[in-house]
Amino acid sequence: MPDVTDAAPTIADQLAAVGRRFHARGWVLGTSGNFSAVVSHDPLRLAITASALDKGALDAAQILHVGEDGLVVSGTGRPSAETLLHVEIVRRRAACAVLHTHSVWGTMLSEAHAADGGLRIEGYEMLKGLDGVCTHEHREWVPIVENDQDMARLSGAIGDVLARYPAAHGVLLRRHGLYTWGKSLADALRHVEILEFLFETIGRTAAYSQLSGREGYHGIAQSS
Repeated sequence: MPDVTDAAPTIADQLAAVGRRFHARGWVLGTSGNFSAVVSHDPLRLAITASALDKGALDAAQILHVGEDGLVVSGTGRPSAETLLHVEIVRRRAACAVLHTHSVWGTMLSEAHAADGGLRIEGYEMLKGLDGVCTHEHREWVPIVENDQDMARLSGAIGDVLARYPAAHGVLLRRHGLYTWGKSLADALRHVEILEFLFETIGRTAAYSQLSGREGYHGIAQSS
């Protein structure tokens, strides 16, 4: 779990700790990224980061509660502009947490593989960190969705992709970043770390292959 020292951290404490942790890794620079966790399923209530915040200095007071319509139920500030995307993912996946990062490698790969509609990852031992995956031979498909500033339309597009690929553990928004989720905040955190590791590995391997002129070279061992 995130590096929270409180013996019984609140959801807000945990989300703030995730922000500081991801900022330190370079995955949510500037004011990018947003995080949520389910407070209740009926009625649906999410704890979510407020908009336009430095995630490296995030604290619990900057976490809001919103309803399924994305409107603030409690807290001060404006919720993330992408709140409706979190709501859609929670509904579609029965998730308890949704995390969104803006890493360099995820952004680059979302553009490089946009024409394919997604990114296929297979043969890596790290895939076994994804929920339900027990072998490096697993083939993970990470769909890529065209970015859109109309959040209602974008949430619909993400919902369609999640319905089409029920086994997916994450979605990339083109030239934007990763959305992933989990049955708990700890699961969602692990999925971010696994997928971001794999994105960087794939990106660096492709860059090395181009520099060396070895297009078929895979760079590292694909299993332990």
